[in-house]
Parts: sequence; C-alpha cells; structure tokens
Amino acid sequence: MSLRQTWVGGAAALIALTGAALAEVTVSQSNGPIGGLAGEMTELLGTERVQLTRLPQARLASLAVGPKQAVPVKGQARAKADAAAAPVEAVEYSARWLAGQPAPKGDAQWQCLTEALYFEARGETLQGQFAVAEVILNRVDSPAYPKSVCGVVGQRGGGSCQFSYICDGRSDVMREKDSLDRARRIARVMLDGGPRVLTGGATFFHTKSVRPSWAKRFARTASIGAHLFYRQSNG
Repeated sequence: MSLRQTWVGGAAALIALTGAALAEVTVSQSNGPIGGLAGEMTELLGTERVQLTRLPQARLASLAVGPKQAVPVKGQARAKADAAAAPVEAVEYSARWLAGQPAPKGDAQWQCLTEALYFEARGETLQGQFAVAEVILNRVDSPAYPKSVCGVVGQRGGGSCQFSYICDGRSDVMREKDSLDRARRIARVMLDGGPRVLTGGATFFHTKSVRPSWAKRFARTASIGAHLFYRQSNG
C-alpha cells in the first residue's frame, strides 16, 4: 500500500467513526506525489474538521479519552488473599503436592488437628493421614459430637478418651520434624475446605490389629493403610 493510500484510508476511517458520510473524495492523479499528497490531505482534514464540529460535546470527549480500560487489582496481596480464602477443591495425595502448598499456620483448632494427626496417624500413608482428618471433621459436623476440632479430639467419656494419645499418659511432644510438618500441612488443607472423599463420611476408625465391639454395629466405609473406617447410621 502506498503512503498516499495509507493517509487516505486512515482519514476516511476517522470520518466514518464520527458518523459522517463523505459523498466523494477526489484523489489527484498528478505524477508529483508530494504536491498531490499535500493537497489531498488539506482537503481531507478540512472535511474532517467540519464533521467534528457537528458532533455533540460528550461524543467528542469520549473520542479524546478512548475506550475504558479495566483497572488492575492493586498489587498481588489482594489476589493472594482471595486465593487463600477460596476452598481447596482438589487434593493430590502426594508429598510433592503437599510440599507445594503455602507454609501452614493457624489457630487453636489447627493446632488440635495437627496434634491428632501426628499422634494418631503419623506412621500412616499420606492418604491414611488425610482419612483420619476426615473422620475428625466429620465428627465436628455431626450433632452427636462437640462442635469444634479441639472438642472432638479431647472428648472423654466412660473412663476413656476418643483419641488414645489424650489418655495414654505419654508426653505429647512432637519431636519428628518431618512428620510434624506433614501433619501441619494436612490439617491446614482440610480446615481450608479440602474435599472429604476417602472415607465415605466415616466418624470412626481403628487399626486392623484390633477388633472393637462397636465395629459390628456400624457400616464399614473404607480400608486405608492400617486403618478401617466406619460410619454411624445416624451420624
């Protein structure tokens, strides 16, 4: 495309944008490109000026400003906060995925869930530890149990404890750093809304090495690692 054609096309497009319709644009056929181009531009710009004076003031202002642009969110802090608030919709039961999650921290409920996972399931597979977390949170949601993680974990009754480490008389010091880090991360994921898809709504579990009498009364929902999981019919 020649320089002359570019100028003519651009000016014609601008006039069309303003809503004006030119009946005719005369293009010089002179062999002198500089003089011809200058004359054409004078004519076109004069026509353009006339058309622009006919536009409403609001339309002129919008043409000067241009289309509105989306305003970006200020900084990355807002995006990170939104992401942190969103529930965890999918979990990969792998050490690599878990290690890639944000460094965990939390309140007393997080600490209680961390301790329960550490003392009750740190020797289990990753899925096994997630499964124990499911049981605890399923109990929190059940009307038959306390309404907090700490309440469920520390529940006592009939001279015994629901979770053995509470009553075993041993020091509850979490000395294994790797196991503690894993328990903290699992607790954070599950308290942040991680899916409970492993145990079928179980509210009980026991190791395969024992046969508690209550197991006969409940429906078994899963076998994961060294644990069997059960759901109460009215839980």
